[in-house]
Amino acid sequence: MTSTSFAHGQLRAIIERIERLEEEKAALTADIREVYAEAKGNGFDVKVLRKVVRLHGQDRAERDEEAALIDLYLHALEGSLPEASSPETSTAQPGAPDNMASD
Repeated sequence: MTSTSFAHGQLRAIIERIERLEEEKAALTADIREVYAEAKGNGFDVKVLRKVVRLHGQDRAERDEEAALIDLYLHALEGSLPEASSPETSTAQPGAPDNMASD
Protein backbone atom coordinates (compact mmCIF):
# COMPACT_ATOMS: atom_id res chain seq x y z
CA MET A 1 0.00 0.00 0.00
CA THR A 2 2.85 2.39 0.84
CA SER A 3 4.58 1.85 -2.51
CA THR A 4 1.30 2.59 -4.31
CA SER A 5 0.86 5.92 -2.51
CA PHE A 6 4.55 6.73 -3.11
CA ALA A 7 4.15 6.03 -6.85
CA HIS A 8 0.94 8.09 -6.85
CA GLY A 9 2.78 11.02 -5.24
CA GLN A 10 5.67 10.72 -7.71
CA LEU A 11 3.29 10.63 -10.65
CA ARG A 12 1.43 13.69 -9.38
CA ALA A 13 4.72 15.60 -8.95
CA ILE A 14 5.87 14.66 -12.45
CA ILE A 15 2.57 15.72 -13.99
CA GLU A 16 2.65 19.04 -12.13
CA ARG A 17 6.20 19.73 -13.31
CA ILE A 18 5.27 18.96 -16.90
CA GLU A 19 2.22 21.21 -16.69
CA ARG A 20 4.31 24.05 -15.23
CA LEU A 21 6.91 23.64 -18.00
CA GLU A 22 4.17 23.61 -20.66
CA GLU A 23 2.87 26.91 -19.26
CA GLU A 24 6.38 28.38 -19.39
CA LYS A 25 6.80 27.11 -22.95
CA ALA A 26 3.52 28.76 -23.98
CA ALA A 27 4.65 32.03 -22.39
CA LEU A 28 8.01 31.86 -24.20
CA THR A 29 6.27 31.11 -27.49
CA ALA A 30 4.08 34.19 -27.00
CA ASP A 31 7.17 36.29 -26.20
CA ILE A 32 8.93 35.06 -29.35
CA ARG A 33 5.83 35.86 -31.41
CA GLU A 34 5.89 39.41 -30.00
CA VAL A 35 9.55 39.86 -30.94
CA TYR A 36 8.84 38.74 -34.51
CA ALA A 37 5.87 41.11 -34.66
CA GLU A 38 8.12 43.93 -33.45
CA ALA A 39 10.71 43.02 -36.09
CA LYS A 40 8.00 43.04 -38.76
CA GLY A 41 6.85 46.44 -37.53
CA ASN A 42 10.42 47.69 -37.96
CA GLY A 43 10.45 46.53 -41.59
CA PHE A 44 12.22 43.18 -41.29
CA ASP A 45 11.06 40.19 -43.34
CA VAL A 46 9.93 37.71 -40.67
CA LYS A 47 10.21 34.67 -42.93
CA VAL A 48 13.84 35.47 -43.68
CA LEU A 49 14.50 36.37 -40.04
CA ARG A 50 13.22 32.95 -38.93
CA LYS A 51 15.53 31.27 -41.43
CA VAL A 52 18.49 33.35 -40.24
CA VAL A 53 17.76 32.39 -36.63
CA ARG A 54 17.64 28.72 -37.61
CA LEU A 55 20.85 28.95 -39.65
CA HIS A 56 22.61 30.96 -36.96
CA GLY A 57 22.15 28.00 -34.62
CA GLN A 58 24.11 25.75 -36.97
CA ASP A 59 27.86 25.63 -37.22
CA ARG A 60 29.56 26.75 -40.42
CA ALA A 61 30.05 23.21 -41.76
CA GLU A 62 26.34 22.40 -41.33
CA ARG A 63 25.34 25.63 -43.11
CA ASP A 64 27.76 24.95 -45.95
CA GLU A 65 26.54 21.37 -46.35
CA GLU A 66 22.89 22.47 -46.38
CA ALA A 67 23.63 25.23 -48.92
CA ALA A 68 25.48 22.77 -51.15
CA LEU A 69 22.62 20.26 -51.02
CA ILE A 70 20.03 22.94 -51.76
CA ASP A 71 22.13 24.10 -54.72
CA LEU A 72 22.52 20.51 -55.93
CA TYR A 73 18.77 19.85 -55.71
CA LEU A 74 17.91 23.12 -57.46
CA HIS A 75 20.33 22.31 -60.28
CA ALA A 76 18.73 18.87 -60.60
CA LEU A 77 15.33 20.54 -60.99
CA GLU A 78 16.63 23.42 -63.10
CA GLY A 79 14.43 22.62 -66.08
CA SER A 80 11.25 22.55 -64.01
CA LEU A 81 11.86 25.60 -61.79
CA PRO A 82 11.43 29.13 -63.09
CA GLU A 83 14.72 31.01 -62.79
CA ALA A 84 16.23 28.34 -60.52
CA SER A 85 19.54 30.18 -60.42
CA SER A 86 18.13 33.55 -59.36
CA PRO A 87 19.50 35.11 -56.15
CA GLU A 88 16.15 34.60 -54.42
CA THR A 89 16.31 30.83 -54.73
CA SER A 90 20.05 30.25 -54.29
CA THR A 91 21.24 29.86 -50.70
CA ALA A 92 24.78 28.78 -51.52
CA GLN A 93 27.45 30.49 -49.48
CA PRO A 94 30.43 32.04 -51.29
CA GLY A 95 33.10 29.37 -51.54
CA ALA A 96 30.59 26.54 -50.93
CA PRO A 97 31.02 23.52 -53.23
CA ASP A 98 28.62 23.30 -56.17
CA ASN A 99 27.72 19.70 -55.39
CA MET A 100 28.32 16.90 -52.96
CA ALA A 101 29.48 14.30 -55.53
CA SER A 102 32.65 13.59 -53.57
CA ASP A 103 30.71 12.21 -50.58
